[in-house]
Amino acid sequence: MPTPLRAPAATRSNALHAGAWWLWALGLATAASRTTNPLLLLLLVAVSGYVVAARRTDAPWARSYSVFLKLALLVLGIRVVFTVVLGSPIPGTHVLFTLPQVPLPDWFQGIQLGGKVTAEGLLTSLYQAMKLAALLICVGAANALANPARLLKSLPGALYEAGVAVVVAMTFAPNLVADVSRLRAARRLRGRPDTGVKALLQVGLPVLEGALERSVALAAAMDARGYGRQADVPASVRRTTSTLTLAGLLGVCAGTYGLLAAAGGLYGLPLLLIGVALALGGLWLGGRRAVRTRYRPDHWGPRSWLVAGSGMAVAALMIRFSSTEALALNPATMPLAAPELPLWPAAAILVGLLPAFVAPAPTLSPKEPAQ
Repeated sequence: MPTPLRAPAATRSNALHAGAWWLWALGLATAASRTTNPLLLLLLVAVSGYVVAARRTDAPWARSYSVFLKLALLVLGIRVVFTVVLGSPIPGTHVLFTLPQVPLPDWFQGIQLGGKVTAEGLLTSLYQAMKLAALLICVGAANALANPARLLKSLPGALYEAGVAVVVAMTFAPNLVADVSRLRAARRLRGRPDTGVKALLQVGLPVLEGALERSVALAAAMDARGYGRQADVPASVRRTTSTLTLAGLLGVCAGTYGLLAAAGGLYGLPLLLIGVALALGGLWLGGRRAVRTRYRPDHWGPRSWLVAGSGMAVAALMIRFSSTEALALNPATMPLAAPELPLWPAAAILVGLLPAFVAPAPTLSPKEPAQ
């Protein structure tokens, strides 16, 4: 019997909904988009990393977090190199070094190669690159925590064809890799080379043959289970569905842009809510043409609400603080000064740690200890 202060072990019946992890991660990503303060961005990265370390499983997709970390570091390096080579539009007085400047034609207005590299311009570029890196790491946290198959399983009925296609692709890609590894190992055991063009051609034919056999078997199984059947829906319902879905997607795009932009905080959230409502209505109507049942549907329980709500609370609080504490969230680099850690925005980011305590604890394989 789990104690109230300790989350229970994750089972199939109490596993957290995959959509809750994505809402939590998107909330952190929205918070990261509202600030260039490196201390707050590092705190967001630390929060996401702690939750991933505490609640990720030993499944293959859970290892993707390190890939996003490396991608974030690559983004930081590329942005800094571009600033050094192409210059920065931010003027500065603290010159770090000077590169040989290459003269460019007149139609290259605003672009320079080489020249003075100032601390102010380099620091501004680093702050902006850290924002993008934090966004990537938050998305990586969602990929590491949410089961992609269960997320696709929760798609509404109107999108089940796309979900089936993605699930098939996700299932067959690892099988192809496993087939290649198995055939290369067999060639090595027989004393034949497993590298080179000739070996690749000799391995490719059995791999394609196995993929074709699995495709035929999967098509027969899907046909036997009734995939592809559609209900008879009136034309007026189809037109209403298309209108609602299109208007909803436009509203979601406009609202998301408003939330991510610095000057769109007033209209961004209402547009996003209206767009989501219209899109959900269109998806609900579109699901009427799909004749299917759902095996063991994932339930959205109280813990899912707490996880998703913590991410949304971080996003809402940071949007609020972006108007009341704009200077603290976006520190100036002219004059050159060390950034300060604002107390209340930092406390708001710490709300994102809630999933590490309320989400069910994963059961790891005994061969691979928790990291």
